[in-house]
Amino acid sequence: MMDNLRAAANHVVLKIILGLIIVSFILTGVGNYLIGGNNNYAAKVNGQEINRAQFENAVMGERNRMQQQLGDQFSALAANGSYMKGMRQQVLQRMIDETLLDQYAKKLGLGISDEQVKQAIFKQPAFQSNGKFDNTRYNAIVNQMGMTADQYAQALRNQLTTQQLINAIVGTDFMLNGETDELAALVSQQRLVREATIDVNALAAKQQVSDAEINNYYQQNKDRFVAPEQFRVSYIKLDAAAMPETASDAEIQTYYDQHQDEFTQPQRNRYSVIQTKTEAEAKAVLDALKQGGDFAALAKEKSADIISARNGGDMGWLEPATTPEELKNAGLKEKGQLSGVIKSSVGFLIVRLDDVQPAQVKPLAEVHDAIAAKVKQEKALDAYFALQQKVSEAASNDNESLVGAEQAAGVKAVQTDWFGHDNLPQELNFKPVADAIFGGSLIGENGTPGSNSDIITVEGDRAFVLRVTDHKAEATKPLADVRNEVVDAVKHQKAEQQAKIDAEKLLSALKNGKGDEALKAAGLSFGEAKTLSRTGQDPLSQTAFTLPLPAKGKPSYGMGNDMQGNVVLLALDEVRSGTLPEEQKKAMVQGITQNNAQVAFEALMSNLRKEAKIKMGDMVTEQQQ
Repeated sequence: MMDNLRAAANHVVLKIILGLIIVSFILTGVGNYLIGGNNNYAAKVNGQEINRAQFENAVMGERNRMQQQLGDQFSALAANGSYMKGMRQQVLQRMIDETLLDQYAKKLGLGISDEQVKQAIFKQPAFQSNGKFDNTRYNAIVNQMGMTADQYAQALRNQLTTQQLINAIVGTDFMLNGETDELAALVSQQRLVREATIDVNALAAKQQVSDAEINNYYQQNKDRFVAPEQFRVSYIKLDAAAMPETASDAEIQTYYDQHQDEFTQPQRNRYSVIQTKTEAEAKAVLDALKQGGDFAALAKEKSADIISARNGGDMGWLEPATTPEELKNAGLKEKGQLSGVIKSSVGFLIVRLDDVQPAQVKPLAEVHDAIAAKVKQEKALDAYFALQQKVSEAASNDNESLVGAEQAAGVKAVQTDWFGHDNLPQELNFKPVADAIFGGSLIGENGTPGSNSDIITVEGDRAFVLRVTDHKAEATKPLADVRNEVVDAVKHQKAEQQAKIDAEKLLSALKNGKGDEALKAAGLSFGEAKTLSRTGQDPLSQTAFTLPLPAKGKPSYGMGNDMQGNVVLLALDEVRSGTLPEEQKKAMVQGITQNNAQVAFEALMSNLRKEAKIKMGDMVTEQQQ
């Protein structure tokens, strides 16, 4: 079986695994190919080892993923030892689960054919250009990593097998047509209700409150009347981009002369290869070539590497960094020169050097503008760092104000308005700046202004020096300042209580057949009937679908709250069965079956973990202590 796979994937360039894709796998064995083994294993799952190299590679992959997703925010998380320990534990548990799944799939006899593996390789977007498999791109990617074709094929096979198991579980749940119709009718059910609303705000306006009630509410709810910590800051901003510089012709020429490697296209060679399984086959091919045989025709007929064989053995242009060692060591110097039989890790090779593009240095005229921009940037950065040092020293020497720093920077400091933790001025909205302001080190005793900050660098080419000029600590507002707010809150609280009591009395009267008189006495009446659906997100819709079904000609009653907090009496007059369009019905069934499949899958994983013999390695145990 593997012979066919090797014919499709195990050619000379596939000495190095397609790591740009496999990063997402973290399946059994993959990490070890990238790092190498170690006896200090992370865990053993039913005797199968997850070694330390696999584990550390998976942790690094998770770190990279989080860093790409969170950006600068990840730095704070990475500095948190507890968080990173938790992340490592989650990665190991995921690897253990993946190993359990792989073992279970093998137990069930699930498998992926060689042809499926081969097609999966061809279809990977990372190896395609303009939607088609690109052999040169493939070769370059492979050469940058460090795995063999067999290793990649096995890792890919593991992933596809596990996915096959997951798909099998997802496909096991279904609903009968009768069940579907009944559920659709229930989901689309409509209820006709009438409403009578007790206006809480109107009741609140009539409430009377005592000083004792006001004081009690204030004492019990002081956390609602807290004035947050506030700051005012003076700051000086340094920006390398704001330091215009010039680049003379002499400076451009000097940079060009000293950085020739930046403007040099390295030599590129174009090779063709024929790969065979045995040395005898390679010698026969070499003899045929020496007798005038056509290389392209022999490659298509004889080469075991079907990828390059389709192109007559052509591997495209290769730079030194992307050229396999076997080709580098073949000793080929002249166009059309043939190698001897070369033994490699993928079989035996015959190599021909088809063409050579010598190294070329781009002329100064072609790169003049780019060098000018580079020189200006470097001069601006030099000036920026020199000014940064100068301002830093001035701010340190005159620590009572920013006057000295202003003179050194040649600009006036900017004074902010009052702000808190949740509304830092946009100009200062950088984590290092926020940490300096809110960290407390810039505030003196009793909230007085403290010292100037050190130079705070952000994004490499900007920096700030600042001082907290005014500070107000977090404090509870005195009752005198919030009395009106407290009075309104107490009135509203008493109104809500009265509305609920009144509604309960009215509800009792309605259920006893005396509702008309009671409603009239309360100055209330039911409005026109409304049609509510089960999908309504407002609280009254939710309440309506908890009411008992009405008897014929007799509503059922209930009470709830509307979006404004008013108390509402509900009269449920009629329940109507609804229908769902076929597309919505299919979507509903799909959602339910997927949810059920997820429950089944989680149950499977729980059982596999329960029955498994899992032993944590010493290195993991030590880190958890």
